[in-house]
Amino acid sequence: MGAGNHTGVSQFLLLGLSDDPELQPLLFGVFLSMYLVTVLGNLLIILAVSSDPQLHTPMYFFLSNLSLADISISTTTIPKMLVNLQTHSKSITYAGCLAQMTLFSLFGCLESLLLTVMAYDRLVAISHPLHYLVIMNPYLCGLLVLVSFSISVLSSLLHSLVMSHVTFCADVEIPHFFCDLSQLLNLVCSDTSANNILIYFIGTIFGGIPLSGILYSYSHIISSILRVSTSGGRYKAFSTCASHLSVVCLFYGTGIGVYLSSTVSSSPRKAAVASVMYTVVTPMLNPFIYSLRNKDIKSALWRISAKYLMSTPMLSFFGS
Repeated sequence: MGAGNHTGVSQFLLLGLSDDPELQPLLFGVFLSMYLVTVLGNLLIILAVSSDPQLHTPMYFFLSNLSLADISISTTTIPKMLVNLQTHSKSITYAGCLAQMTLFSLFGCLESLLLTVMAYDRLVAISHPLHYLVIMNPYLCGLLVLVSFSISVLSSLLHSLVMSHVTFCADVEIPHFFCDLSQLLNLVCSDTSANNILIYFIGTIFGGIPLSGILYSYSHIISSILRVSTSGGRYKAFSTCASHLSVVCLFYGTGIGVYLSSTVSSSPRKAAVASVMYTVVTPMLNPFIYSLRNKDIKSALWRISAKYLMSTPMLSFFGS
């Protein structure tokens, strides 16, 4: 696997978070638990929204799509890491690495765009409450999700196109637990200046514009809340977007924190540990943020639980 055409590279080595053999079982248990909690929590959100007619509103429609994106992000990275920990292997095929990088880019961009769409949804709900259902009609909601997904696919394809036309060196060790784009660029032995410019441009467009949209929406939301005459009205208006604002701060805060830590720290392994926050922790916490602060979600989950318990023969027998 010497320097040459990229097709000569058949696999990469994911070094993971630690080389200590004694930590491998602990890491496996921790990340397996976090992955199961992430999948279960987000599936419960999707189940609650789809099964409860009271939650068939634009806000919860976008929330269910966000939960689906969270599951997809975790599924793109964690299962391969768990397999490598269990088999004591670090290898990932070239095609698998490229697919993982592409899918992570897709679902990461999709989550960013969905958060932007949800910010616009909250803006309409607070600034134009009487016309909310007219503006945020089912056609527009479906169109916004479709456009978000299409833009995410375009972004991921551009990243994949960039990486499929580079030449990798003999060193194919990635100091990360998944195929991160920035780490892959470090393994390229050809000139990457044009690729870096293109990738930064893509990141600015597909990352900067959604963040700008969120900031624009919340500037108008805050302006509308300040115009409310009563403190109770202001609190009620703010509470409608508190969960979304918490998720936005968690998503962008961890992402920016990882970027800053990677630029300050000279250790790629420390950057990999920091990236656990937005690849694993954030998708796991999102369902808790929305369910713990949302009475409608909690009520729907309680109704689902009660319906399930009553449908169980043994429990329904004792209940009668």
